[in-house]
Amino acid sequence: MSEVTLYLADEEAMTAFGERIAKTTQGHGLIFLEGDLGAGKTTLSRGIIRGLGHVGAVKSPTFTLVEPYEIGDIRAFHFDLYRLVDPEELEYLGIRDYFEDDALCLIEWPRQGAGFLPKPDLTITISPQDSGRSLKILSQGSRGESWCAALALESN
Repeated sequence: MSEVTLYLADEEAMTAFGERIAKTTQGHGLIFLEGDLGAGKTTLSRGIIRGLGHVGAVKSPTFTLVEPYEIGDIRAFHFDLYRLVDPEELEYLGIRDYFEDDALCLIEWPRQGAGFLPKPDLTITISPQDSGRSLKILSQGSRGESWCAALALESN
């Protein structure tokens, strides 16, 4: 497993890094986003989705659990599992269907879905640090390894 740690100074840097993730993943894969409330998970997701070419609002799926995005041939799904009471609820949501076509799935609060989610390509943990954010990016497989290496190179 590869691991990369970055410091992003502000919201603009977080959004720009999201755009780099979009370019690296090319709209495919599974990314877990971890961090406390207000850490910047939705901001990073917004940067990724806009980096894929979405124009318009990128809403937080806090109450809907999932927001779908169709961007040309790319399908992206932004999940927020914070309000999930029982991971089994994901079965009623048809969670497995979202992973079938190798769409890009961004999942905030993945621990809430433990046991019902597949292994991610990347896990990104966001922590507040001084005025910015620290991001720890951990690969979880061969595709994640190559993404981690590409993101590390672009950061230097």
